[in-house]
Amino acid sequence: MSVRVGVVTFPGSLDDRDALRAIRLAGAEPVPLWHGEKWLSDVNAVVLPGGFSYGDYLRCGAIAKFAPAMESIADGARNGLPVLGICNGFQVLCEAHLLPGALIRNAQRRFVCRDQRLRIDNAETAWTADYQPGQQVVIPIKNIDGGFVADRRTLDELEGEGRVVARYVDGNPNGSYRDIAGICNAAGNVVGLMPHPEHAIEPLTGPSADGLGFFTSVLNSLVGA
Repeated sequence: MSVRVGVVTFPGSLDDRDALRAIRLAGAEPVPLWHGEKWLSDVNAVVLPGGFSYGDYLRCGAIAKFAPAMESIADGARNGLPVLGICNGFQVLCEAHLLPGALIRNAQRRFVCRDQRLRIDNAETAWTADYQPGQQVVIPIKNIDGGFVADRRTLDELEGEGRVVARYVDGNPNGSYRDIAGICNAAGNVVGLMPHPEHAIEPLTGPSADGLGFFTSVLNSLVGA
């Protein structure tokens, strides 16, 4: 089976090419998608990359959720299409109500760019199945609006249902509630992650190759489906 993974480019996307490269190195076929097109080119999964979609006007991701491509992605996600939102993509997923909560300005009100240690808490999603529960990885983070927040009931639901995908360890870089770095929907096909796994796919260009597992996970999940 040839697995096609699309990457959406919005005005202001920065990491779309990095995501396409990560998909190729994972062994899948990368497919560029344009935000203004509803047709998803028969892809098997979608990545919403990092950046500053539509200049982050209003709120991060608030305009991107209205893009024609997002209408098709939202419909697909509700029917099992694997979707990964990275950084700004995570913000878009929350704004589109495909994931709960919101991403707000970092607690220290400063842009944070550093290598960050994470713990994978849920290794059963379409995007994390190649990891072990509790496995620690080092993946870069770069954001100024990366603080994940939600009300207590939502946080308790995420915890109780095992939907916290990853947490920050060795320090919380942005004040995210309960050290949450990534979450998933109830079905496990939609994942939002603030750190950037596409920047950690090989030791030569990243702090590690720890991020490649997100892309091999969806490949293997789809091949085995």
